[in-house]
Amino acid sequence: MKGPTTFGQERRIGRPDHEGSDFARGYPIAVASAIILSTTAIFIRYITQAYNMPALVLAFWRDAFAALTMLIALALLSPRLLRTERRHIGYLVAYGLMLTMFNSFWTLSVSLNGAAVSTVLVYSSAAFTALLGKWLLRERLGWVKVVAIAGCVGGCVLISGALEPGAWQANLTGILTGTLSGLWYAGYSLMGRSAAQRGLNPWTTLLYTFTFAACFLLLLNVFLGRFLPGAAVRPVELLWLGKAGWGWFVLFLLAAGPTVAGFGLYNVSLGYLPSSVANLVLTLEPTFTAAIAYLVLRERLNGIQIAGSLLILGGVLFLRLYESRNSIQIAGTP
Repeated sequence: MKGPTTFGQERRIGRPDHEGSDFARGYPIAVASAIILSTTAIFIRYITQAYNMPALVLAFWRDAFAALTMLIALALLSPRLLRTERRHIGYLVAYGLMLTMFNSFWTLSVSLNGAAVSTVLVYSSAAFTALLGKWLLRERLGWVKVVAIAGCVGGCVLISGALEPGAWQANLTGILTGTLSGLWYAGYSLMGRSAAQRGLNPWTTLLYTFTFAACFLLLLNVFLGRFLPGAAVRPVELLWLGKAGWGWFVLFLLAAGPTVAGFGLYNVSLGYLPSSVANLVLTLEPTFTAAIAYLVLRERLNGIQIAGSLLILGGVLFLRLYESRNSIQIAGTP
């Protein structure tokens, strides 16, 4: 009986002659995914600056539009993926709640820290994923992961300006929000692994998690808005953009583009690349975000923040390269 394999590994097994062509197809798709996902913070930063839209209201509409886009796409292209087994509903609700927390802290982080800084901070998730993976999934925490964790944590200290005496007073909320967005992103990633182990289709999972996340964010805005930062103080504020047609259009592009298309292309790349290689390519996202933020929003990182960015990316890349080498050695073992 065969053991479980990832989607990317299934493409490689039984098709050794086509491995080279698979890699040639997979790399451009994975790079395109990283580029599209890197625009997420740019869209969020633009909307929050141009329309002063509350972060949790923005997060609600982003998830709602993403769920609507997925619903229409699956109804037209593959209606069978609209259904899931009843035994998975509770898990998908919990997954949607995890996505709610990640999107909330991530959107708040962008509004407080800017596109480039918030994107780099969220990659502290590499450290959290390693620690939570050992605790929850009993994954091995070797010296390589410890080095990667040290690099990511050190990079977060530099990028957030935490070494400056007044940083904790001036931007304590931004630092904590950005770091917590990484923690929730790690939880979201771990639940993604678990969903794959349960045999859930990734597109079906995407539809249900964004639907439940939109429902949770609607409840937060309606019932707890006056108590939460960045939420709708009154229900009418859910229609914050009012008649601003361009604002609604940009908000829809955020959902249909970086959210659905970005993660969709990433899933497609897993059909050609091992997951470790695809993830390695995806770590280009912060670099693309910083470049786009400079060109579009004129955001600039100082020398210390650039060093912190490189330290985080170096830690993640080091971990991914080690995992990639191990996976190739395992695949080549008879």
